[in-house]
Amino acid sequence: MSEDLDKLHAYYREGDRQFQIAGGEAGCRKLANDFYDMMQSLSEADHILKLHPRDLTESREKLALFLCGYMNGPERYEETYGPLQLGPAHAHIPITSADRDAWLLCMRKALEMQDYPQAFKDFMMKRFAVPAERIRNRP
Repeated sequence: MSEDLDKLHAYYREGDRQFQIAGGEAGCRKLANDFYDMMQSLSEADHILKLHPRDLTESREKLALFLCGYMNGPERYEETYGPLQLGPAHAHIPITSADRDAWLLCMRKALEMQDYPQAFKDFMMKRFAVPAERIRNRP
């Protein structure tokens, strides 16, 4: 079973396959918008929502552009804003383990809304756990 999972993960990592499965740039935008919709609707995310500007337009755009590159598509974030270093970009915000978990909950719910194969959703959640932990700067 683990060998099959390893093969599947290797398959997802080939070229821009993640980006294509996600629906390209439009799919990344949909995922970003669904993510922020979840953040606005889940009480578990109240605290992280308050860490964002009231108007989420730019946050939605930045996440969509980040997702394009993160899923091995075009580096839209870098093209627009320059190189992204997640840790330094979030260092001014106190981010706890609970905040990380709330972010991951929003992403899991947003992924559930997508028409992706379940194995791809699971794969992406494992991937998203890495940057979510990387930006945590408080216990």
